[in-house]
Amino acid sequence: MRAPCLKLHLAPLAILAALACACICGCSPKGPMFPLDNPAPRADTHSYAKPEEWKMTRVFLDLDVDFHRKVLRGTALLDLEHGPGSPAAAVILDTRALTVEKAEWSASQGAKPGAEAETWSDAEFSLGPDDPILGAPLRIELPAEARAVRITYETSPGAVALQWLEPAQTAGKKQPFLFSQSQAIQARSWIPLQDSPGIRVTYGAKIRVPRPLRAVMSADTNPFAEDASGKAIDASTLEFRFDQPKPIPSYLIALAVGDLAFANLDPRGGRQGRTGVYAEPSVLPRAASEFADTEKMVESIEARFGPYRWGRYDLLILPPSFPFGGMENPCLTFATPTVIAGDKSLVSLVAHELAHSWSGNLVTNATWRDFWLNEGFTTYLERRILEDIYGKDRADMEAVLGYRTLLDEMKTLPEKDQILYVDLKGRDPDDGFTQVPYEKGALFLRTIEGAVGREKFDAFLRSYFDKYAFQSITTQDFLGELADAFFREDPRLGSKIPVLAWVTQPGIPEGAAIPSSPLLKHVAEAAAAFADGKTQAASVPFKRWSSLEQLHFLRSLPKGLDAARMKALDEAFGLTHSGNSEVAAEWLLMSVRNGYSPAYPRLESFLIEVGRRKFIKPLYEELVKTPEGRARALAIYAKARPGYHPMAVATVDGILQGKGK
Repeated sequence: MRAPCLKLHLAPLAILAALACACICGCSPKGPMFPLDNPAPRADTHSYAKPEEWKMTRVFLDLDVDFHRKVLRGTALLDLEHGPGSPAAAVILDTRALTVEKAEWSASQGAKPGAEAETWSDAEFSLGPDDPILGAPLRIELPAEARAVRITYETSPGAVALQWLEPAQTAGKKQPFLFSQSQAIQARSWIPLQDSPGIRVTYGAKIRVPRPLRAVMSADTNPFAEDASGKAIDASTLEFRFDQPKPIPSYLIALAVGDLAFANLDPRGGRQGRTGVYAEPSVLPRAASEFADTEKMVESIEARFGPYRWGRYDLLILPPSFPFGGMENPCLTFATPTVIAGDKSLVSLVAHELAHSWSGNLVTNATWRDFWLNEGFTTYLERRILEDIYGKDRADMEAVLGYRTLLDEMKTLPEKDQILYVDLKGRDPDDGFTQVPYEKGALFLRTIEGAVGREKFDAFLRSYFDKYAFQSITTQDFLGELADAFFREDPRLGSKIPVLAWVTQPGIPEGAAIPSSPLLKHVAEAAAAFADGKTQAASVPFKRWSSLEQLHFLRSLPKGLDAARMKALDEAFGLTHSGNSEVAAEWLLMSVRNGYSPAYPRLESFLIEVGRRKFIKPLYEELVKTPEGRARALAIYAKARPGYHPMAVATVDGILQGKGK
């Protein structure tokens, strides 16, 4: 039996199928086979920048990290090129809560390693009105001969992209920690720049930090180099230098500073290797063991979809307040410690962030409306990696759990947000960070693979990554490639895969390649037997299951369980004190829903210690459904809020204030 799915109305499907067939039979090959009614323009509605007038090509940062004042202070030097025709009178940059002290221009470019512009002249500048989503535009007046600008500035202590942690909030408890999170449009809160994924830049940096801390960035940094520990500036300060020669979107510029040690993950070792992990010293041994298969993952995806083009691939394990599971910063994935389970059961996150080195970092969504091009492709590639390394059963279980999560979330989403090609104009692009671009996008690609065959689809993807390497593209661009590769040659595909329905309509179209897993089917049967009272908790082989099977068991139980059955599950499997963050979060959610008070102390400690939005958002949402739960949520949040990232704070503030952000 096929798993249940959301269905579109038949009339729109029939119309779209007819349109697809008509295009196959009669459209001009020069016109788009799958035209979007309102294709996203190249101009990004989430940026003030006007790259058709002036476009940045390189950024060079020269910054001091001040933990006492919780600010970055220094300069950002931007190389520029002007568009066709006469240069505009000013360049417009994106900012958010920056204190701009000075702006200068030069007729020569100076953001390349070892180069300095010959002369600098003062430039008039002004900050426009502040928008709650976009921040404030910085206008810098420029003469026609300008080729670079340099801005002297300071960040705000509350910069939304930056989290400053006190020593007590770290694993080592001795040194402070700083990390950035620039996606989607938060790079502007720590760098004045053109903050759009459609504008790619190379970058370099000089970062000065207090001894004995170490700075790392999303650049190809050799951890075995002689200067890897930084250049001594004085008795109290170290300077680290970075260069990213590959053009990337601004949201991938990343910085972290802390008490960091490094371990090699590449069996070739030392300078011959290319994979490793940074973490606080007390975390490093567990991290190195957990992520030992990283090099195998790189080799797996290279064999199918082309070479890894970023030099090194390292991981940085952040403190638990990091609001996401991972962030695909080039050369250096930022990752939450909540994926260190001790049994590699949660390393799908590493596979996902690594896959972004092809889909997202190499080929990037041009606007946030095209976000599914990043995440749908990456989720699909992630499961291909898992299948190669850990087998088809593992990949199938991941796909089934992802599909179920998608269906659950779509029940709560308005139809406008169930669309891959989601309209985000006038909205925070974070509103588009749902399971739809991830799981519905991956399901779309899985469906295409099933229709054309894996061998052909792999060849298509490899060609796609080669053609658009280091470029930012739109949904319309991808649909054109898809049509040329498959649909123009095979008229039957138009009836099998309603492409425009997948991209522009809510729900899941008929004919989707719904994932299935025999292993999870048995788990669901065990959950039903327990729920019906046919078996006791002690007879369920829970501890022999993988964490994916354990999660499916818990999620397959009825929403409402009485105290006796909750207690039986806890006593049999030690769920309240589970060391697996995914299992613990699911159990705590069940405990809140069913009023299971023995789990409340762990609930409080979990919400205080962990800032990952995936976990804390549903827990707070469940708590506020009752007066008693709301009171508990407010009491816990008063303790937890100082340790949360600004993005997590905004999410929980919205929940507690009834805004549901």
